[in-house]
Amino acid sequence: MMPSDQHVGPTGTFPGFFGPHAPHESDLYKCVHCGFCLQACPTYLETGLEAESPRGRIALMKAVNEGRLEMTPSVVGHWDMCLQCRACELACPSGVEYGKLMEATRSQVEQQTRRSFTQRTARSIGYNTLLKSPTKLRMAGTALKLYKKTGLRTIARGTGLLKLLPGDAELADEYLPELSQNFFVGKGQVHPAQGVRKARVAMLAGCVMALTHAETLEAAVRVMTRNGLEVHVTAGQGCCGALNTHAGEPDSAAQMARKNIDSFLAINPDAIVSASAGCGAAMKDYEELLRDDSEYVVRAARVAELTRDVHELLLEYDFTPPVKGLDITVTYQDPCHLVNVQRITEAPRTILKSIPGLKLIELGEPAVCCGSAGTYSITQREMSAQLGRRKARKVIATQAETVATANPGCAMQLDFALTQLAKENQTARTTKVRYVVDLLDAAYSLE
Repeated sequence: MMPSDQHVGPTGTFPGFFGPHAPHESDLYKCVHCGFCLQACPTYLETGLEAESPRGRIALMKAVNEGRLEMTPSVVGHWDMCLQCRACELACPSGVEYGKLMEATRSQVEQQTRRSFTQRTARSIGYNTLLKSPTKLRMAGTALKLYKKTGLRTIARGTGLLKLLPGDAELADEYLPELSQNFFVGKGQVHPAQGVRKARVAMLAGCVMALTHAETLEAAVRVMTRNGLEVHVTAGQGCCGALNTHAGEPDSAAQMARKNIDSFLAINPDAIVSASAGCGAAMKDYEELLRDDSEYVVRAARVAELTRDVHELLLEYDFTPPVKGLDITVTYQDPCHLVNVQRITEAPRTILKSIPGLKLIELGEPAVCCGSAGTYSITQREMSAQLGRRKARKVIATQAETVATANPGCAMQLDFALTQLAKENQTARTTKVRYVVDLLDAAYSLE
């Protein structure tokens, strides 16, 4: 679909990239197509296709920007296949900020193309209704729990109703995550520090994690207060905006960021903490997201400066190692937005190694994404499942009893992939999925 804007590319046939969210040409033309990114890219490793690599996707961006190529469904499909894991950024000798390029390009897709009715409806409900409203999201979560517990799910499966619904509803139903009995809600709670207070921290409750892993957020609160941190789960906060940013919805992401900035800074915290790798990465990028907002950019920079991943924060404030131990073997899965964006690798491992009796086994192919990638597991099911199985095989190869992680998407993907692989192999699943802070909390509880 041709946009109505009068901007015209060099060939006069397509407008190229334009508008406030267009990729910066200084970023776009930094890539020298050296190929170092190829072996770091999960979709290239799975397909061997140039168009499914970072440099291939950048080549498509350049062609569209120069008016040599239209933004066809085929072109958009290659961009949509990107996980935005940003492993290529670590491999790139030219310092290409690929994540920024992909986010800007996806905003151009939403600006210049028209997706199918089903996709438009799903995006409107997901990105601009549920994620923007914690209350509506919790209502949807409650409805989902009722669907699974009241027999409606059994009826939908038994009658073949799922086969009649658009898309792959059967797989979507199978992938539905387990939800926490009680959701984690930010309403101004203050959890006092034990002993001498080292700092006051504002904690992100989040959106998905607050529904799927509320127990882990509660464990994170206990772990922080146990280590002298006063934890404020501030009222008025909501989704961090990461999912919207990655999907090419920067305006709604900016609205979410402003809401969180107002909520967190209201208590004048010493730090802002996230127990989700993806959320922490997003908040550390608030200054970039709101760079053109003169009213918020300074405060956005302050939030970015104060934001810490929970493992990073514990080390910064000299956490106390547990006295009692856990006699288990654990492997650790690096969430992409913790290692590739926040560049945090050692803090979670340091915490795991501090637990007496815990044996840490390193995971094979640690840099390859598990395939979760936010909503990717919904929009790109086949590739997501392939990468999930790949990661699950590496986990099983360690023979660890538990795989620990630090991101809700990763936890759900690992849980699903391990279950599916066990079914395919007709074996019993033996590996549990836990968060690092879950294990630290469990060790503390023994004292």
